[in-house]
Amino acid sequence: MDFFAGFIIKHRKAIVIIFAVLTVLSLFLMTLVPVKYNLTEYLPDKAASTVALKTMNEEFTGAIDNARVLVPNVSVQEALVYKSAIAEIDGVAGVTWLDDNVKITEPLETIDQAMIEEYYKDECAIMSVIIESGKEVVAINAIRELVGEEGAVTGEAAGSAQSQESASSEAIQIISLLIPLLIVILLCSTNSYFEPFVLLIGIGVSVLINMGTNIFLGSISYITSSVAPILQLAVSLDYAIFLLHSFASNRKKTPDIEQAMKAAIKESFPAVSASALTTLFGFLVLCFMRFKIGIDMGLTLAKGIALSLTSCMVFLPAFTLICCPLLDKTTHKSFMPSFRKVGVFATKIRIVAFIAVLVLIIPCFMAQNKINFTYGTGEVDATSRAGRDSMLIESKFGQSSPIVILVPRGNAAKEDRLTRELQDLDAVTSVISYASMAGIEIPTDYLEPETLALLYSDAYSRIIIYADIPTEGTEAFTFVERIRALADKYYPGEALSCGESVNIYDMKDIITNDNTLVNVLAIIAIGIILLFTFKSLSLPIMLILTIESGIWINLSIPYFTGSVVCYIGYLVINTVQLGATVDYAILFTDNYLKNRKKAFPVTACVMTISETLPSILVSGLILTGAGFLVGFVSANGVVSQLGTLLGRGAFMSMCVVLFFLPAALTLFDRFIGKTTFNSRFLKKERRRRNEKQA
Repeated sequence: MDFFAGFIIKHRKAIVIIFAVLTVLSLFLMTLVPVKYNLTEYLPDKAASTVALKTMNEEFTGAIDNARVLVPNVSVQEALVYKSAIAEIDGVAGVTWLDDNVKITEPLETIDQAMIEEYYKDECAIMSVIIESGKEVVAINAIRELVGEEGAVTGEAAGSAQSQESASSEAIQIISLLIPLLIVILLCSTNSYFEPFVLLIGIGVSVLINMGTNIFLGSISYITSSVAPILQLAVSLDYAIFLLHSFASNRKKTPDIEQAMKAAIKESFPAVSASALTTLFGFLVLCFMRFKIGIDMGLTLAKGIALSLTSCMVFLPAFTLICCPLLDKTTHKSFMPSFRKVGVFATKIRIVAFIAVLVLIIPCFMAQNKINFTYGTGEVDATSRAGRDSMLIESKFGQSSPIVILVPRGNAAKEDRLTRELQDLDAVTSVISYASMAGIEIPTDYLEPETLALLYSDAYSRIIIYADIPTEGTEAFTFVERIRALADKYYPGEALSCGESVNIYDMKDIITNDNTLVNVLAIIAIGIILLFTFKSLSLPIMLILTIESGIWINLSIPYFTGSVVCYIGYLVINTVQLGATVDYAILFTDNYLKNRKKAFPVTACVMTISETLPSILVSGLILTGAGFLVGFVSANGVVSQLGTLLGRGAFMSMCVVLFFLPAALTLFDRFIGKTTFNSRFLKKERRRRNEKQA
């Protein structure tokens, strides 16, 4: 460590220049990192819907519609003009309307009215549109401009366009609100007006490098893109604060800033690296999810923590030494009050706090397993354009969820029977297949090649089902099960199915199973690190129970309030809250063990709360504020809920560490002493012996 610290101090200018170059390069690379907005792309390769989608793309050239467009106040002839105009828009691969199903040259009165009202009623036309992947924003905006404010666009492509448009603007808005908040919080915990900027630059550099190096991952999800930078910044600021506090403390012992920084690096490295290690392993556990969003987020966050640790131990010391004159000129008295009274209060109510948490955690643990979940992108904000459009179209024409079934080609009679059974299902509005469009008695040579290619490939027949059901939920999932059961009835083990509802159904099955695996692995990984950190059999259990209590209380709130939670947020927060906030418990326990060597349990607890509360409060408020800001600003259901859960979870973890953990440590003090290697707790006999010797 002497050589390491000396090298950094000696070459500080070169280190700052290298990191500055890496940061600028990363800013450029960030713009080249592809961001994925379709969560179904993260389903495992062997998931049934993934296999079906891959097969369909290989076998068929024609895509399935992914948007619905409502054109208001038009006649049939005017609707045809709009249809042609929509088809000409860049990114639109196809438009389907009434004229593709009936001959509108005949009087409408002679045509089945139920058929007509599926596409045209109350002088409004509803069209099905295919929008190319990657062109959603351009196409949706052009369509909305064409149909006007009274028109509407909804569907998977519209949702993707909204996510893409809001991502960059939301990121700027969150950062513009978060930075002032962080500066205010950091000003209270530092002794220089310039120090908050040094801290933010020290960690901000690692955040930018992390996001730039995502280019080597190939792509990232919009969830990772939105949450990872905020989470990395909020979690790893602790490392920088610890280093600068150690530097300030050592400067009081020596006037030589280089010697003070060398001592600070040596002193802070074990604590900071141990803290980073628990967080890093907590994030890496996400990589064991079968749902590949876990690998996406886990690798990005773990890489971010590793880069934050590197920046804190290499760049920040060098940068701080260069900025030392400015830090000295902007010193101020500490704004942080004494927390001794809080420590006294917390120890007085420790029994009540301990019992209260024990009483709460059992019902909370049960409640957090009974939350109502969504498994896709969450509910659409009703106040947004997408939300308004969705409600308008549903009120006039109902819902329409397309589901595709691929069956082996060659048995027209069997295909016809399956088509008829599908048409008889209550929620089905239409079924498009060769049997329904042409009839099994019509030879394939009589159909136009474009139409035939939509329905038949060399190996498969494609059946497209439109149903008046929501994209997800009990009704949608039951319908998917019925569709798959019918297909399997005629083609056992051979039929394939895909579509947004089918994809989400598979997503539900996969990520629900991931939950138990990820939680167990996270607890085991962090438990092992705590075991070696404290060399204790009892403390890992106690610390994990403390943080898990905060997690269970956090996740039970939606159940008691009747809120619907996106399962992806629920799954991720279990691991993220544990990995991000276990540091509070580690810091508290480490200080308690030190104080316990010179004081008895209650006194040691008061001392520990007074010493650690400023650090825990600053870290907790930063993570809480960052989480709630993301939840408040983001219009995306998954990102917003993840932010809210994170903010509330950080606050809950902070509370249980400050009130439940002191009670647990004092109540089980004797047991901890016996199960912790070289605990050397102060005993009455030793105190009397010391007094006599004195």
